[in-house]
Amino acid sequence: MSDSNYGWTDETPESTGYINPTILRLAKTTGARTALDAGCGNGVLADLLHRNGLTVRGFDADRGGVEIASRNYPGVAFSVGTFADQPGEPVDLVVSTEVVEHLYAPHELGSFCFRALKPGGTLLISTPYHGYLKNLALALLNKWDHHHTVDWHGGHIKFWSRRTLTQMLENAGFTVTGFVGVGRIPLLWKSMILVARKPG
Repeated sequence: MSDSNYGWTDETPESTGYINPTILRLAKTTGARTALDAGCGNGVLADLLHRNGLTVRGFDADRGGVEIASRNYPGVAFSVGTFADQPGEPVDLVVSTEVVEHLYAPHELGSFCFRALKPGGTLLISTPYHGYLKNLALALLNKWDHHHTVDWHGGHIKFWSRRTLTQMLENAGFTVTGFVGVGRIPLLWKSMILVARKPG
């Protein structure tokens, strides 16, 4: 993504309603005290984690999103940068929701999150789910053109399955320890969350 053109507004992202409650529940199980939201957008999730007792930083390439986040959520430290940058002081928990599908070089996100974590820290990463039954349903209902539309700003350029996202994270050094489907019904989930641990 470029540094200023994703188009963030003050509006709450659609994904917040069905992903963030599960991210918060999983975050609470980790015992984390510090967190980084990698690809924080307009700061909604970072603020949710902050309001639930974590010391949180938000990081995004989109300058407009970071400006909105900084204005609306002064309890969180937000900064602009790319995933090729250094992530700063290591944290207990990294979250990255609905980001990896927008990246030309997703391995940079995996590496960034690994560097951002303390040894033994946890990554919670979400992306739209693609599995056999969901893909079959899309084909049978002739919905692939709608699903893969390019007619929206900042759209998806990569499509992930549990296996391919696991491989990307393992290549970055993580051990994947959990999977949660969110949104819709089982096996036709709207998104998936992988739980991964940095060894240590």
